Amino acid sequence: MMRPANLVTANADILAGFAAAGQPSFARLPWLLLATTGIYGGGVVLNDVFDANLDAAERPERPIPSRRASCSVAAALGLAMLAAGVACAFRCTATSGVIGGLAATCAVLYDAAGKRHAVLGPINMGACRGLNLMLGVSAAPAQLASHWHLALIPVAYIAAITAVSAGEVHGGRRSTGLLALLLLCGVLLALPALALRPDFHLAALLPFLLILAARVAPPFWQAYRSPAPARLRAAVKAGVLSLIVLDAAIAAGYAGLVFGAAVLTLILLAGYLARKFAVT
Repeated sequence: MMRPANLVTANADILAGFAAAGQPSFARLPWLLLATTGIYGGGVVLNDVFDANLDAAERPERPIPSRRASCSVAAALGLAMLAAGVACAFRCTATSGVIGGLAATCAVLYDAAGKRHAVLGPINMGACRGLNLMLGVSAAPAQLASHWHLALIPVAYIAAITAVSAGEVHGGRRSTGLLALLLLCGVLLALPALALRPDFHLAALLPFLLILAARVAPPFWQAYRSPAPARLRAAVKAGVLSLIVLDAAIAAGYAGLVFGAAVLTLILLAGYLARKFAVT
């Protein structure tokens, strides 16, 4: 229920934000990694709780409709993970705790209502990931004022994935696929634009940018051309796992090739887990 592969991508967000903040204090990093694991894991568990009736009809293989997990136990687990995640964020800094609380709130809002809105849903989900990236930056709270704009990148990227995911069961529309492609292009253009700042290095970014484009552009293009459920699921899976490449690109631009490559290695773990557990 916790989507283990997705949890790895959430940790990559923290590492990217931490790199952007200048790697201020490695003693704070474990608390932020625990925080995002709790918040993200709790959010996806509650997602299945809110979707229990819908999944009974559309995805009966999921844990709750297949009776491998009870709705009440899943709800308790999700809330406990959210609370633990926010508590770990506060253990880092007070600012981290506030951002963690906002991320948890956005996750619950998305689970309960946001996902049912064609426009607000993608923005809501994108805000969760943008706040998660800022959670990494909050290791050095003073850096938030000068790096807040970074949150817009995962907002656009996740909005693209969320838009595509709307048709995973019954198929989608080409207009939605076009929107996803435009958002994706915006992200690919925004990353090199970060080099306009003196603390971001374009040369370190470029290898990761090329990998990201090669991984996500083809499946998103195919999903636009033929929005059948299988192609949409393939695009969503590629987009979710490639969040690690996006984070590696940001990390490399701020902290160099070695740090970026270290973040990128998480894709091996995420890929392994994606073969064992559901991503969507």
